[in-house]
Amino acid sequence: MIILPAIDIKDGNCVRLVRGDYGTAHKVAEDYMKTAQGFAEAGAEWIHMVDLDGAKDAKPVNTEIFLDVAKHTSLKVEVGGGIRNLDTAEMYLSGGVSRVILGSVALKNPELVESAVKEYHEKIAVGIDAKNGFVAVEGWMDASTVDYISLAKEMQKIGVQTIIFTDISKDGTLSGVNQEQLKTLHDAVACQIIASGGVHTMEDIKACAEMGLYGTICGKSLYQGTLNLKEAIDYTRK
Repeated sequence: MIILPAIDIKDGNCVRLVRGDYGTAHKVAEDYMKTAQGFAEAGAEWIHMVDLDGAKDAKPVNTEIFLDVAKHTSLKVEVGGGIRNLDTAEMYLSGGVSRVILGSVALKNPELVESAVKEYHEKIAVGIDAKNGFVAVEGWMDASTVDYISLAKEMQKIGVQTIIFTDISKDGTLSGVNQEQLKTLHDAVACQIIASGGVHTMEDIKACAEMGLYGTICGKSLYQGTLNLKEAIDYTRK
């Protein structure tokens, strides 16, 4: 299982939110590049980055930050937030980003996801974010009546290989991952599943690994010191 330390960007700053509420944004690091380099020094191979302004505005906003990390660190970068068309995906991938995450468009425009997968294959991931099991989009501001498992199965049918699943009620809370929903998802589709939201301690890493998940994203737990990145990475490499 891979560990993906996370950097979320809002107004050019490294921030964390609680349950996706933009009003809770607080700065967690002074310098995105030093933070990313620190993750690499701890042994991380991947980094998960989110353009929070992009997610809200439905267009890329903090592009240069993500391309900078892709160009000037050893990390493989996956980026989400505001990617609504193939041109944006191409811009990131040609700029050195390893994987782009399609979120809102997976629900609103699955044909675009299908086109992206045909063009870029494993470099396309789909982010499925759920409140009470139902998919939420547009920076988590709009709820839908679509069940997260139904959307995952639809994404699998069109060739998506990687799904990043977030239980919004857990995100930024350090309350532990939603093991029940993750297991249900892992059992329902053959896609690689990355867990996001609620990671608190090594117990969450162990639970995700035991489920056979492909990856786990860690954000607030790293910034608040409840999880040691090197320890988590070493555990998954045993």
